Amino acid sequence: MKIGTNPRSNLLELLQYNPKDKRIFPLIEQLESRQPANLRKDREFLAGAWELRWSSSKQPWLKQAPWLENLQLLDPEQGQGMNLLRLKGFLSSAAAISVQANLSVLDQRRVEVSFRRGGWIGPMLPGGRRLEILREINQNFPAWLDITVLDEELRVCRGNAGTIFALIRRTDIRIGDLM
Repeated sequence: MKIGTNPRSNLLELLQYNPKDKRIFPLIEQLESRQPANLRKDREFLAGAWELRWSSSKQPWLKQAPWLENLQLLDPEQGQGMNLLRLKGFLSSAAAISVQANLSVLDQRRVEVSFRRGGWIGPMLPGGRRLEILREINQNFPAWLDITVLDEELRVCRGNAGTIFALIRRTDIRIGDLM
Protein backbone atom coordinates (compact mmCIF):
# COMPACT_ATOMS: atom_id res chain seq x y z
CA MET A 1 0.00 0.00 0.00
CA LYS A 2 1.27 3.40 -0.96
CA ILE A 3 1.21 6.08 1.73
CA GLY A 4 -0.11 9.52 0.75
CA THR A 5 0.48 12.86 2.42
CA ASN A 6 -2.56 12.89 4.74
CA PRO A 7 -1.62 11.13 8.01
CA ARG A 8 -5.25 10.72 9.15
CA SER A 9 -6.38 9.10 5.89
CA ASN A 10 -3.28 6.92 5.83
CA LEU A 11 -3.85 5.77 9.41
CA LEU A 12 -7.53 4.98 8.80
CA GLU A 13 -6.65 2.96 5.69
CA LEU A 14 -3.91 1.00 7.46
CA LEU A 15 -6.14 0.31 10.48
CA GLN A 16 -8.88 -0.94 8.19
CA TYR A 17 -6.85 -3.03 5.72
CA ASN A 18 -3.41 -3.66 7.22
CA PRO A 19 -3.58 -3.30 11.05
CA LYS A 20 -0.18 -4.94 11.61
CA ASP A 21 1.69 -2.42 9.46
CA LYS A 22 4.77 -0.88 11.11
CA ARG A 23 3.82 2.59 9.82
CA ILE A 24 0.84 2.84 12.19
CA PHE A 25 2.72 4.03 15.29
CA PRO A 26 4.53 6.91 13.53
CA LEU A 27 1.20 8.01 12.01
CA ILE A 28 -0.40 7.96 15.46
CA GLU A 29 2.37 10.19 16.80
CA GLN A 30 1.93 12.62 13.89
CA LEU A 31 -1.82 12.84 14.46
CA GLU A 32 -1.46 13.30 18.22
CA SER A 33 0.57 16.44 17.56
CA ARG A 34 -1.47 17.70 14.57
CA GLN A 35 -5.01 16.79 15.67
CA PRO A 36 -5.06 16.62 19.50
CA ALA A 37 -8.35 15.61 21.07
CA ASN A 38 -10.36 18.02 23.16
CA LEU A 39 -13.29 16.37 24.95
CA ARG A 40 -14.69 19.75 25.94
CA LYS A 41 -15.19 20.50 22.24
CA ASP A 42 -15.61 17.03 20.67
CA ARG A 43 -17.20 14.99 23.47
CA GLU A 44 -20.11 13.85 21.26
CA PHE A 45 -17.67 11.87 19.11
CA LEU A 46 -16.74 9.69 22.10
CA ALA A 47 -20.14 7.95 22.26
CA GLY A 48 -20.76 4.87 20.14
CA ALA A 49 -19.27 1.54 19.14
CA TRP A 50 -15.54 1.40 18.47
CA GLU A 51 -13.43 -1.49 17.19
CA LEU A 52 -9.87 -1.90 18.38
CA ARG A 53 -7.70 -2.19 15.25
CA TRP A 54 -4.20 -1.65 16.73
CA SER A 55 -2.64 -1.76 20.16
CA SER A 56 0.89 -1.45 21.52
CA SER A 57 0.08 -4.18 24.06
CA LYS A 58 1.61 -7.65 23.96
CA GLN A 59 -1.56 -9.17 25.46
CA PRO A 60 -3.33 -11.40 22.89
CA TRP A 61 -6.80 -10.04 23.75
CA LEU A 62 -5.57 -6.52 22.99
CA LYS A 63 -4.27 -7.44 19.54
CA GLN A 64 -6.21 -7.25 16.31
CA ALA A 65 -7.13 -10.65 14.83
CA PRO A 66 -9.08 -11.27 11.60
CA TRP A 67 -11.47 -13.72 13.33
CA LEU A 68 -12.18 -11.57 16.39
CA GLU A 69 -14.07 -8.36 17.12
CA ASN A 70 -12.60 -6.38 19.98
CA LEU A 71 -15.22 -3.75 20.63
CA GLN A 72 -15.50 -0.85 23.01
CA LEU A 73 -18.97 0.56 23.57
CA LEU A 74 -19.08 4.02 25.12
CA ASP A 75 -22.02 6.00 26.47
CA PRO A 76 -20.40 8.88 28.38
CA GLU A 77 -23.73 10.69 28.89
CA GLN A 78 -24.96 7.69 30.91
CA GLY A 79 -21.50 7.15 32.46
CA GLN A 80 -21.22 3.64 30.99
CA GLY A 81 -18.77 1.66 28.93
CA MET A 82 -18.18 -1.93 27.91
CA ASN A 83 -15.33 -3.89 26.39
CA LEU A 84 -16.65 -6.78 24.34
CA LEU A 85 -14.59 -9.57 22.80
CA ARG A 86 -16.48 -11.82 20.38
CA LEU A 87 -16.00 -13.97 17.31
CA LYS A 88 -16.72 -12.37 13.93
CA GLY A 89 -19.50 -13.47 11.67
CA PHE A 90 -22.60 -15.50 12.42
CA LEU A 91 -21.22 -16.68 15.79
CA SER A 92 -20.91 -13.13 17.12
CA SER A 93 -24.27 -13.27 18.88
CA ALA A 94 -23.63 -16.73 20.40
CA ALA A 95 -21.20 -15.67 23.09
CA ALA A 96 -18.85 -12.88 24.11
CA ILE A 97 -16.55 -11.89 26.93
CA SER A 98 -17.62 -8.61 28.47
CA VAL A 99 -16.18 -6.15 30.97
CA GLN A 100 -18.58 -3.40 32.04
CA ALA A 101 -17.43 -0.10 33.51
CA ASN A 102 -18.50 3.28 34.83
CA LEU A 103 -17.01 6.22 32.92
CA SER A 104 -16.37 9.82 33.91
CA VAL A 105 -14.96 12.47 31.61
CA LEU A 106 -12.53 14.32 33.88
CA ASP A 107 -11.14 17.02 31.61
CA GLN A 108 -10.34 17.77 27.97
CA ARG A 109 -8.43 14.47 27.52
CA ARG A 110 -8.91 12.08 30.43
CA VAL A 111 -11.68 9.55 30.98
CA GLU A 112 -11.73 7.72 34.31
CA VAL A 113 -12.73 4.05 34.11
CA SER A 114 -14.08 2.03 37.05
CA PHE A 115 -14.57 -1.61 36.12
CA ARG A 116 -17.77 -3.03 37.68
CA ARG A 117 -18.31 -6.56 36.42
CA GLY A 118 -17.19 -8.96 33.77
CA GLY A 119 -17.73 -12.41 32.36
CA TRP A 120 -19.64 -14.27 29.68
CA ILE A 121 -22.60 -12.94 27.71
CA GLY A 122 -24.61 -15.45 25.71
CA PRO A 123 -27.32 -15.27 23.09
CA MET A 124 -30.60 -13.41 23.35
CA LEU A 125 -33.49 -15.56 24.54
CA PRO A 126 -37.14 -15.26 23.59
CA GLY A 127 -38.68 -12.41 25.52
CA GLY A 128 -35.62 -10.18 25.15
CA ARG A 129 -33.50 -11.63 27.97
CA ARG A 130 -29.85 -12.48 27.44
CA LEU A 131 -27.94 -15.32 29.07
CA GLU A 132 -25.15 -13.88 31.25
CA ILE A 133 -22.61 -15.11 33.75
CA LEU A 134 -21.05 -11.97 35.19
CA ARG A 135 -19.10 -11.37 38.39
CA GLU A 136 -18.40 -8.20 40.27
CA ILE A 137 -14.91 -6.77 39.80
CA ASN A 138 -13.12 -5.28 42.79
CA GLN A 139 -10.92 -2.70 41.11
CA ASN A 140 -8.30 -1.55 43.59
CA PHE A 141 -6.40 0.83 41.32
CA PRO A 142 -7.35 3.95 39.38
CA ALA A 143 -7.79 3.36 35.65
CA TRP A 144 -8.02 6.00 32.97
CA LEU A 145 -7.64 6.66 29.27
CA ASP A 146 -6.17 9.80 27.79
CA ILE A 147 -7.99 10.40 24.51
CA THR A 148 -5.29 11.82 22.25
CA VAL A 149 -7.07 11.85 18.85
CA LEU A 150 -10.83 11.90 18.39
CA ASP A 151 -13.13 12.55 15.47
CA GLU A 152 -16.20 10.98 13.88
CA GLU A 153 -14.25 7.92 12.59
CA LEU A 154 -11.03 7.60 14.59
CA ARG A 155 -10.05 7.43 18.25
CA VAL A 156 -6.54 7.06 19.66
CA CYS A 157 -5.99 6.76 23.38
CA ARG A 158 -3.28 6.00 25.89
CA GLY A 159 -4.11 3.97 28.97
CA ASN A 160 -2.84 4.33 32.52
CA ALA A 161 -0.54 1.30 31.97
CA GLY A 162 1.09 3.01 28.96
CA THR A 163 -0.70 1.04 26.25
CA ILE A 164 -1.68 2.92 23.09
CA PHE A 165 -4.93 1.99 21.34
CA ALA A 166 -6.22 2.93 17.87
CA LEU A 167 -9.91 2.33 17.22
CA ILE A 168 -12.29 2.97 14.35
CA ARG A 169 -15.98 3.73 14.70
CA ARG A 170 -18.45 0.95 13.88
CA THR A 171 -21.63 2.55 12.55
CA ASP A 172 -23.26 -0.86 12.00
CA ILE A 173 -23.46 -1.56 15.76
CA ARG A 174 -25.95 0.11 18.07
CA ILE A 175 -24.66 0.26 21.63
CA GLY A 176 -28.17 -0.10 23.02
CA ASP A 177 -28.37 -3.60 21.50
CA LEU A 178 -25.30 -4.76 23.45
CA MET A 179 -25.21 -2.74 26.68
